[in-house]
Amino acid sequence: MRIGVVGSMQYTEKMMELRDRLAKMGHDAFLTNLASPFIGKSDKEKEKIKIHQKQNKDAIREFWRLMQGADAILVANFDKNGVKNYIGGNTLMEIGFAHVLNQKIFLLNPIPEIPYYKTEIEAVKPILLNGDLALIL
Repeated sequence: MRIGVVGSMQYTEKMMELRDRLAKMGHDAFLTNLASPFIGKSDKEKEKIKIHQKQNKDAIREFWRLMQGADAILVANFDKNGVKNYIGGNTLMEIGFAHVLNQKIFLLNPIPEIPYYKTEIEAVKPILLNGDLALIL
């Protein structure tokens, strides 16, 4: 299965680990082509890179193009800024893109308790993995 791994770029290294684990399971997994500058950077540096890429590299469309022909996305929703299983605005858009493209939507962890987001995420009927990648079929 061709699977795009999405989530907060604060967790680029963890998303790369997920990509590699999916590849070992026989999947064709990918991240944005703009991920490499985030490796080894502090959260503050990653935030600056993220803003720069969105404003100057058309990061949202870049991943949209990569999603074409994929079968699914894996949302790497780790805890962030005191929010358990955080999903940010950009990742919410990617979930919407996947839904419109009729792709499966896997959430690594449960749906976060974020006002307004929760019902939108529930509406696309994601498959909750509770950390178990073996449930990706």
